[in-house]
Amino acid sequence: MGLCWTKLNTGNDAHSQLPTAELAYRNVHLVTTVDKWEEKLSEANRDGKIVVVNFSASWSNPCRSIAPAYNELADKYPFMLFLTVDVDELAFGTGAQ
Repeated sequence: MGLCWTKLNTGNDAHSQLPTAELAYRNVHLVTTVDKWEEKLSEANRDGKIVVVNFSASWSNPCRSIAPAYNELADKYPFMLFLTVDVDELAFGTGAQ
């Protein structure tokens, strides 16, 4: 398999000045750090919750357009943990073995 990398936000581009608040919602947790990612996965494991992840960007119109439906799902299924990962704020790789 391989690695999947997101864009590293250096804070020097126009997108870094855009707000990310619309990526979070009542039952949707915004993940912007690796520590927060690991914390939420541990929480889900501890509580026996299924994790649903939306990899998103605040400047992306398609990402913004699915946000209401994603938020509705989060309200409908509170026994699941809904996360939104801001790909401009968080860059990490996942490797499959």
